[in-house]
Amino acid sequence: MRWSRNLRAAAVVAAAVFGLTACGGGDSADKPAAPGKGGAPIVVASFNFTDSQILAEIYAQALEAKGYPVTRKLNLGSRELIYPSLKSGELQFIPEYQGSAITTGFGAEPVKDAKGEHDQLAKLFEPSGVSLLDYAPAEDKNTYIVKADLAKSKGIATISDLKKLDKVVLAGGPECEKRLTCFKGLTDVYHLTNASFQTVQEVGPRVQQLNSGAVTVIPVDSVSPSAGDPQYVALKDDLSMVPTENVVPAVNKKVLDARGADFATVVNAVSAKLSTDGMRELNKRVDSDGEPAADVAKDWLSQQGLA
Repeated sequence: MRWSRNLRAAAVVAAAVFGLTACGGGDSADKPAAPGKGGAPIVVASFNFTDSQILAEIYAQALEAKGYPVTRKLNLGSRELIYPSLKSGELQFIPEYQGSAITTGFGAEPVKDAKGEHDQLAKLFEPSGVSLLDYAPAEDKNTYIVKADLAKSKGIATISDLKKLDKVVLAGGPECEKRLTCFKGLTDVYHLTNASFQTVQEVGPRVQQLNSGAVTVIPVDSVSPSAGDPQYVALKDDLSMVPTENVVPAVNKKVLDARGADFATVVNAVSAKLSTDGMRELNKRVDSDGEPAADVAKDWLSQQGLA
């Protein structure tokens, strides 16, 4: 899930992030970017999960197709370890997720609408010399699913509709129980008095528990294949328990200023084409079908006429 994916062994990730010069690209990140195209490579980074890596490849390849040199630093880990390198300019570009960047990156409370979160995050990043470009329609956020037959028989379409059931069992990772965006939100935001929690760490076993009827509802990522599977219904978060998680490129301001308007135009054109359903399909191709993220990104850019 979006708020739990950043958990990795700190020592391993720190070595990946702070040993960046060993990962390729040398010391190019320390050099100022030349105006326009050419010059020092733009250092594009990703977090350590599938759709972040796919997004980084999409943006990197789109820039390369327009003549911008790029160095990739992918699968790096958590915000806590990536942000210092982003702010210093060692990393220069990362596809972010607005709500999680606000909560995890800055410890603030998101306003929970896409434009408001974009403005909020831009102000939070500004003192660090990081700017935002346009946010995408695509989101990767916590989504709550129930079995389709249950939803149909009981008339359940929203999280509030869970009040119609005698008993609701939500299965999630151990951190879910105390998260306002997870089980605690069911009790404190939706005021469900019929809800209980069951710890099931991994998504696969959670889905099995849901299928067997042992649990009622589980959280999955909105870009997970399960969120679009017709045997389940993704419940509408009608009280906005979960913040929006629109994809947004965060770029070191010095690089953005040096590269100029054409650079922003290339990046914004990519963002405009990204959708949640589209990202779900790309994730499936990587996670389920085993295709390399770089190949999936290349196909997508070609289909969209962006490369």
